[in-house]
Amino acid sequence: MTHAIRRKSKAEPAPPTTLFLFGAHGDLVKRLLMPALYNLKRDGLLGDGLRIIGVDHNAISDEGFASKLEDFIRNEAASKVGKDDKSLDPQVWAKLAKGISYVQGDFLDDSTYQALAAKIADSGTGNAVFYLATAPRFFSEVVRRLGASGLLEESPEAFRRVVIEKPFGSDLQTAEALNACLLKVMTEKQIYRIDHYLGKETVQNILVSRFSNSLFEAFWNNHYIDHVQITAAETVGVETRGSFYEHTGALRDMVPNHLFQLLAMVAMEPPAAFGADAVRGEKAKVVGAIRPWSVEEARANSVRGQYTAGEVDGKPLPAYREEERVAPDSNTETYVALKVMIDNWRWVGVPFYLRTGKRMGVPTPRSSSVLNRRRMRSSGTPKSMSWRRRTCGSRSSPTKVCGSICWPSVPARP
Repeated sequence: MTHAIRRKSKAEPAPPTTLFLFGAHGDLVKRLLMPALYNLKRDGLLGDGLRIIGVDHNAISDEGFASKLEDFIRNEAASKVGKDDKSLDPQVWAKLAKGISYVQGDFLDDSTYQALAAKIADSGTGNAVFYLATAPRFFSEVVRRLGASGLLEESPEAFRRVVIEKPFGSDLQTAEALNACLLKVMTEKQIYRIDHYLGKETVQNILVSRFSNSLFEAFWNNHYIDHVQITAAETVGVETRGSFYEHTGALRDMVPNHLFQLLAMVAMEPPAAFGADAVRGEKAKVVGAIRPWSVEEARANSVRGQYTAGEVDGKPLPAYREEERVAPDSNTETYVALKVMIDNWRWVGVPFYLRTGKRMGVPTPRSSSVLNRRRMRSSGTPKSMSWRRRTCGSRSSPTKVCGSICWPSVPARP
């Protein structure tokens, strides 16, 4: 007899909580949040006291919302629910679906927040998490109304948290304004600024590979590494996100969050501890050491592009300008590549090449560090070793990041 729910961690299940998903009909909820919640439930890390409440302007019943999520995960994202699972386990999903419901409401309408307060009052627990999987323009509006309605007030028996996805502002001024807005209605400990790339197993393995392997760390500097490439290539287009992408583009959508996080993880110094503050501090040092380009240098060290019409597996695909809710004369980039220099003792002189794009021919997201053969020879490396690039990781997902590093192979033949 097999057990539908299995424990893979010694961690205790999460306490009873009401999780509100603002933007419940968006891609983020369907493609990432619900598969992640399913995985946690399957692994015994979510107790029976979790209630998941979708919040959006579309009209749908509780049952219809749960069924819509189930159908999407089962038919279009089955590969994300576990390495060995081909579809949803009906017993696990049934337990999770029992706690799923829906609130129809306008994010800018105070009555919506009164409905959320009633949901918390009926839940039997004061714990609540508000996940803002919405368009960025709603972040400050939703937070203000959560604060004004008293939904962010904590007690010794109940916590309240707000989770905000990227992009966190569109520039320094808007990021500072959003941060000030958050801190007016809650404390720093209540805020979670999330980059969902960091939850990917292969991304988390970057730190493990770097700091648990003394052999890697010995060569991880400008004496032996010629350059570093970080690529996040996606085979999908903008799909239903045309209006969002028109105001964002590949640069803002991917580079200052996902790719800079990967850059920081690859280039950071060993933290004093692996707590959040220590790791964040080392990442901040890397970003602070990035060489600022002049306008002319920025143009010389970057490139922007846009995908045109083509086909994949015989299926015709439209150009970006032909996508739904995209201007026919749009200049928004769907591909961007740039060279970054980090001016610190470890990486001075080593270029970091970052690139990302939609509708790329082959999904090959990776982080590659290419060793300098001449320096390896001059350092006294035995001539019996040959050097070539070896790639590890998985290409099963168009957004999965893989690790790649040049390393000595077996002794070369005479």
